[in-house]
Amino acid sequence: MYNQISSNKLKSYLLMLLFFLVIIGIVWAWSLYFGENSGYTTLIFAVILATVMNLISFFAGDSIALGIAGAKPINKEANAYVYRMVENLSITAGLPTPKVYIINDSAMNAFATGRDPKHASIALTTGIIEGLENEELEGVIAHELSHVKNYDIRLMMIVIVCVGIIALMADWLTRSLFWRNRDSDNRNNNAVFMIIGLVLAILSPLFAKLIQLAISRKREYLADASGALLTRYPEGLARALEKISSQKQALKHANKATAHLYIANPFGSEKMANLFSTHPPAASRITALRSM
Repeated sequence: MYNQISSNKLKSYLLMLLFFLVIIGIVWAWSLYFGENSGYTTLIFAVILATVMNLISFFAGDSIALGIAGAKPINKEANAYVYRMVENLSITAGLPTPKVYIINDSAMNAFATGRDPKHASIALTTGIIEGLENEELEGVIAHELSHVKNYDIRLMMIVIVCVGIIALMADWLTRSLFWRNRDSDNRNNNAVFMIIGLVLAILSPLFAKLIQLAISRKREYLADASGALLTRYPEGLARALEKISSQKQALKHANKATAHLYIANPFGSEKMANLFSTHPPAASRITALRSM
C-alpha cells in the first residue's frame, strides 16, 4: 500500500512534467509553422501557460471537477446519515474527514477528488444514497476513501486538466494549420513543421486519452481491494457494483474529461467498456471482490 502511495505521488509529478512539455511542444510547433520571429517570446509564453495550467490542475482541479458534476456541499446537520458514515470510515482508515458533497441526480454514482487527504472531497449522488443498502453504501464510500489514501485523487485530478487542455490546444493547432492563409513560399519552407504540427495535433489528444485509461483502470482495481480491506466486507461493494452496473441511466452532468473519477461509468452503458471505457468491466471487479 505504501509503495502504491509513493508510486502515485511520483506519477503525479511526472505527469505534470509531461503535460508541461506537451504544451511547450504544441506552442513551439505553432510558432515555427507560422514563421513567428519572436521565438523566445513564444517559448516564454508557452512556459508561463504550462506553469499556470499545472498550478490550476494541482490547486483547483477538485473545484473544477465538483463544479462540472453540479455537486453541493453538506454538513452533518444537513445529512447526518451520509456524513457520519463518511466520518466513521475516515476514522477507521486513519484519514481526516473529507468534505462531503451531494449531486442531485437519480443515477447511482460517486467520486472522490482533491490533491491530498487534507484537501479531499467525496461526492455522492442522491440516487446512490437512496438505492443502496447500508453495507453497500459503506463499500462505495470505503472505495472512494481508498482513492484518497492512495493519492489516486491527485493523479486523477491532474489528468482532468491535462486531457482537456491538450485536446483544446491540439484542436486550436489543427484549425490554425488548415485555415490560416499563407503564401506558397512560406508553406513550402514550413512543410516539415506543418507535418510535425499535424502529427502533434492528432496524436496529443489520443496520447492524453491513453494515459487517462491506463491510470483510471488500474486505480479502480486497487481501490476496490483497499476498500474491501477497510470494511472487511467485500460483498458489500460487490453488491453495490452489481446495482450500479445494472442501471441504464446516465448522469445528467456526465463529462468525458471527468468520467475516470467516478466509481462506475457515468454514461450508463458498458457496451464499449473493454476498449474505450475509463473503467474496467464491473463483472471483472465483482469477481475479484468475491474471490477475496
